[in-house]
Amino acid sequence: MDIKFKWKTFNELTNNELYELLHLRQKVFIVEQNCPYIDSDYADQKAFHLLALKDNKLIGYLRAFSPGIKYLESSMGRIITAINHRKEGIGNKITTEGVSFLLKKYPGNNIVISAQHKKPFYNNLGFKRRRCISRR
Repeated sequence: MDIKFKWKTFNELTNNELYELLHLRQKVFIVEQNCPYIDSDYADQKAFHLLALKDNKLIGYLRAFSPGIKYLESSMGRIITAINHRKEGIGNKITTEGVSFLLKKYPGNNIVISAQHKKPFYNNLGFKRRRCISRR
């Protein structure tokens, strides 16, 4: 599977990319997982956005934060794979890419993931449970 990763700041996102990632997040987190909440939380402007693309279509996403924005440590969230691309290992690739990005950008810093679902998935990637899920 040929997946292309693109890291962008909020200001680098095109209108179409922003619309597409918000659509994917709402489709999965709010509709599929039946978890009504306000997804547009004004944190996107401070995030690094990872777009996972196949044939120029968004199939996965995560957002990452510098230390001190969401938590004292660097953090990741809104980790998502489009429903028709699950069971292909994309979630693992996206999360690994996010960890690599944050460790390179903030060496020696813990990474925190706030996850409502898939806790065993993150545990298998080396994250440990605490108030939220974090990696040492």
